[in-house]
Amino acid sequence: MRRTPAILILGILVVALASRFSSGFSDATFTSSSASSGTVEAAQDWTAPAVTLANPGTPLQGTVTLSATATDAESGIASVTLQYLAPGASTWTTVCTDTTAPYSCAWATGSLADGSYDLRARAVNGAGYTSLSDSVRTTVANNVVVVLADPGDVVRGNVAMGATVYNGGALPWLVTIQYATAGSTSWKTLCSGLSAPFGCTWSTTSFANDSFDLRAVATSGNTTVTSAVVSDVLVDNLAPTVTMTDPGSPLSGSVTFAASATDAGSGVQQVVLQHLRNGTSTWQTLCTITAEPFSCRVATTTLTDGTYSFRAVATDVAGNTATSAGVTGRVVDNTVSSISVDDPGAYLSGTVTVTAQANSTAGVASVRIQRAATGTSTWTDLCTSTTAPYSCAWDTRTVANGSYDLRAILVDGRGAATTSAVVGARKVDNSTLRAVDVQASNGDGTLGRLDAGDTITLTYSESVAPGSITAGWTGAALPVSLRLRDGNLVGGGNRTDVLDVLRNGNAVQLGSIGLRDDYVKARKTATFNATMTASTVTVDGVGRTVVTIVVGTLASGGGLRTSSVAPTMVWTPSTAATSLGGGACAATPVTESGPADRDL
Repeated sequence: MRRTPAILILGILVVALASRFSSGFSDATFTSSSASSGTVEAAQDWTAPAVTLANPGTPLQGTVTLSATATDAESGIASVTLQYLAPGASTWTTVCTDTTAPYSCAWATGSLADGSYDLRARAVNGAGYTSLSDSVRTTVANNVVVVLADPGDVVRGNVAMGATVYNGGALPWLVTIQYATAGSTSWKTLCSGLSAPFGCTWSTTSFANDSFDLRAVATSGNTTVTSAVVSDVLVDNLAPTVTMTDPGSPLSGSVTFAASATDAGSGVQQVVLQHLRNGTSTWQTLCTITAEPFSCRVATTTLTDGTYSFRAVATDVAGNTATSAGVTGRVVDNTVSSISVDDPGAYLSGTVTVTAQANSTAGVASVRIQRAATGTSTWTDLCTSTTAPYSCAWDTRTVANGSYDLRAILVDGRGAATTSAVVGARKVDNSTLRAVDVQASNGDGTLGRLDAGDTITLTYSESVAPGSITAGWTGAALPVSLRLRDGNLVGGGNRTDVLDVLRNGNAVQLGSIGLRDDYVKARKTATFNATMTASTVTVDGVGRTVVTIVVGTLASGGGLRTSSVAPTMVWTPSTAATSLGGGACAATPVTESGPADRDL
């Protein structure tokens, strides 16, 4: 993620809150957790610089030149710092800082340990905003060194393995590739006696579905060198399990098609739902889903009326696939009246548009949309509509907070009525206290990777009693633990990793943060030391609590991964948090606002 200074985070927050509650300019002020306050003023340059590191090639020996390009159209470039990350290290080391273009310096590798290094450039513009370049991987080889190629986090079937010997001269080298159960030191031979180009095939089907460490050992005469360990490579040759859910029959209007899928190894990558019309031989795709629930809403009017079979095909991260048994003999018939209610969402507040999809060969005379408390049979009309689109503006503040069912009744041109399926258990919650935004910023660590210095910011709609988040807390800096769990451990799939905040091993009442990507390897958990503070932002005279969590050192676990995508986080707050007046927080999730970026 771009490193975002504190003033920029606060500026974005003030603008977002102002746009939510006013169409004019914001009069937002920032108030700390003490009684003092100050006014925030916007900087002229709100744009971070652009920076790219030139690839110096590989391998590197002696003194080499590192160079970068950096641009900033507003306040200009103040400095560019070139840095490296040594093998096994977690802290970046500065090679030099250059203030004038071309931004370059000499890197003396002779005194460094041989091995794989990451390089990056860090640019600062005249306004003080910072950007990090993408990392470049290279190998320092001033002596004889052997490097094992990384086969990837997850492997299956036959895997090509390869090693490279640098500075080996004309000596005849033989390479052995070894493996050990992850975390152990019991090394065994995978393949041996390899001569240049030092390659072999790893047949993983004879191995347990487990995580392994790998290394290469090169020998020439009495000289032996050993590569760095490629750790936590998951062998997964086990196909997922998948079951197609029966969608019922006959089918008309918009229908939810779904499947259940699990995978004990690398996790489910995707599920494809398919249909086959009787009399044809090729399965066609209904939809492709990459996260649970594995379901999609499909307008059956796009299918030719007839008899169909449905099935699901699941693929895990390793590439193993499984196909469910077919659900056969299901009829699609849109030649008669059909009606369905579009799902307005799991959580509802304020005024919500509820829409129904209706069609009839006899014409649609009217559509009546209704609500009822979940589990009851007393239906109340929201509206009656006679023209498409058939929709109502439902002011949910006119009903008590709680769970509601929705349905629609179509009356066709003949006077016949057709009632839709119920969209059940939609939660109305108009609690004043609710989640407003979640943001994250990179400290000075690896872009797209959770590490020390990263910051997570959670914003409520009004002031929160700190003691309701964790007993005895006043909002002052408090040591906590930040737990990162692989999505497979929480039933969300490998790309739905979750952050939780703990104090003394117990959950802090902040809820959970869904990262929407893969930041830790399959079935892994990592726990970091962290510090939590609460402050207040005042907007239009209303104080809003901001909880800031600063990530510290890794305390336990591991298997961290670096995300290369730009997802949007989702914060699901806990209802145990209360306002200063004792009102409970709404459970409505909130999605990270602003442009998508590489979090953490």
